[in-house]
Amino acid sequence: MGTKTNERPGTKAILRSCRMSSYKVREVLNLIRGKSLKQALDILDHLDRQAAVVVAKLVRSAAANAEHNEMLDREELYVAACFADEADTLKRWRPRARGRATRIRKRGCHITVILAKMPEADIARMRAKEAAKAVDLRARRVAGAKKSRNEAELINADTAFAVSEDSATVEQNETNEETVDTDEVVVTDSSGDESDAEIEADDESLSETTTETEEEVTEMNEGEH
Repeated sequence: MGTKTNERPGTKAILRSCRMSSYKVREVLNLIRGKSLKQALDILDHLDRQAAVVVAKLVRSAAANAEHNEMLDREELYVAACFADEADTLKRWRPRARGRATRIRKRGCHITVILAKMPEADIARMRAKEAAKAVDLRARRVAGAKKSRNEAELINADTAFAVSEDSATVEQNETNEETVDTDEVVVTDSSGDESDAEIEADDESLSETTTETEEEVTEMNEGEH
């Protein structure tokens, strides 16, 4: 004869006289039976049922008992057994037509959750899976870092190339400006030489004209005498 459900080894957490139908609670318990503690809590936290809130509190209570009383590792626990038994039913009456009354049954249940340590083979498999996941995550992180570094190097190279092109353009513009300034200076000097020559020629012609005028005046004066 096998071990009874309520006699299975492990850490228990019991909620008595819960004001909820055992049928509704069993639908939630069937989803977490045999799951690891982490998986069970994830399922319960994302389940849209009123019983899921009560069962999640009970599972966390059982995990705390196992961690503090039995000194078990939280990561190695799983839901070994969970069940809901019928509790006291509160009987109430509802008035109906023609002076009759209808019975109201407010159901109750006792919820039990048993957490136990995983078998060594399952623990080893879980550790191996976590290690493989960590290695894969690290490889992805390293690949992402290398990709980011390569992109940064390409951006820096493009920036340096653009800067060098800008520098070459600026130098070329400066050289062209210096050439233009030199041509203007040469043109200015040549025009200055031409103007000096013209002034000298004008001075000579003026002096010649003055000399001729003086000679004419002298001749006139001599003729009068």
